[in-house]
Amino acid sequence: MRIATWNVNSIRARLEHFAAFVAAARPNVVCLQETKVADPQFPAAAMDELGFPHRAVRGEKGRNGVAILADRPFATHWQWDWWGQPDARHLAVVPDAEPRLELHCFYVPSGGPEADVDANPKFAHKLGFIDEMTAWARDDRLADRSVMILGDLNVAPLETDVWNHQRIKRQVGHTPRECERMAGLREAGGFTDVGRHFVPPDQHLYTWWGYRHPQSFQKNYGWRLDHVWVTPPLSAHLDRHAVWSQTRGWQKPSDHVPVVVDLA
Repeated sequence: MRIATWNVNSIRARLEHFAAFVAAARPNVVCLQETKVADPQFPAAAMDELGFPHRAVRGEKGRNGVAILADRPFATHWQWDWWGQPDARHLAVVPDAEPRLELHCFYVPSGGPEADVDANPKFAHKLGFIDEMTAWARDDRLADRSVMILGDLNVAPLETDVWNHQRIKRQVGHTPRECERMAGLREAGGFTDVGRHFVPPDQHLYTWWGYRHPQSFQKNYGWRLDHVWVTPPLSAHLDRHAVWSQTRGWQKPSDHVPVVVDLA
């Protein structure tokens, strides 16, 4: 099974890019974040034409939004709110063909501009969101189940997950508090970080190049914000991992690129 995740930064604005990606990558399941569209306006007909007739969508007009698209049916799907906020940041499915496999698509809050929970409620929201994910992973004993979490987790946890650790270590997305939270979440679920399973931690690996610096992609000023993690029952089935960085060089691209994982 080939599974992809992509913060597409508006599915309607990036529909041609999405079509080009799935034609080349041929995933069975795609998890999207920042779809930025209310459910009635989601481009369902286009997804049918692209080979994804099975969908779970949870959108908001102009912001947030997640979707899971598949070429095969779901046995079930559901959504949860996190940290008391009814925003569209989570969806989960169980594929009909793999009834013991849970796929959880997450869009973790970015956290705002300042790493201060008192001055910046958005940062408090982000830490609280991750804390709730950690409690879920621990209390529901995810380590004993076949669970994959994937999406834009909005934290670059390792020094080699950013282009310049010394310059960035106090910026939201790479602060010690966030990196420690992510380590706690990973430990609570017994998760394998799939990216670092295939690419050693001493090598730089990125999935996001921001818009603010016009040459960020050309100069490789990247961060690794998009992740795929699996619990122990799935780790032996990991077959392949790819970061589709070429999509960042397309015309009017998303600032994130797809990550693709194969399960054998």
